[in-house]
Amino acid sequence: MELEENKKASTELLQLVSFTLGNEEFGIEIQKVQEIIRMVEITKLPNSPDFVEGIMNLRGKVIPVICLRQRLGLEKLQADKNTRVIVVNIIGKTIGFIVDSVSEVLRIPRDLTEKPPEITTGINTDYIVSIARLEDRLLILLDLDRTLLTTEKIELEALGS
Repeated sequence: MELEENKKASTELLQLVSFTLGNEEFGIEIQKVQEIIRMVEITKLPNSPDFVEGIMNLRGKVIPVICLRQRLGLEKLQADKNTRVIVVNIIGKTIGFIVDSVSEVLRIPRDLTEKPPEITTGINTDYIVSIARLEDRLLILLDLDRTLLTTEKIELEALGS
């Protein structure tokens, strides 16, 4: 029975959207991604947390937009031609996450992933699901649900329509 479980784990494929923040490459499960768009005009909101960039109009629907760099404790950068908004469905809401660039869609065997090391600096490891060992690089797999605390989720629900 254990052999069958190991075989299943090695053949199970993860489908991920990979993106960059600075020099690091991250991934999220493609099932959560609704779409990826170029940076658009974002309306700032007073008294919102630093990492909440504001709100945007997505085909008639107002959605909150989060700067993922700031949420993960990285320095905020000016948007450029590579900046993208990954629109995801999490916590029952549509939310946009600003990233430096989107790299590719990957299909990797689950057995290429492992838990993050216990001691890591910089990014809060609560957000990290696992680390994927690819041929020439490491990919940090994030759980976007975990990037928002319960109180922040409630605040974001109030922003969206």
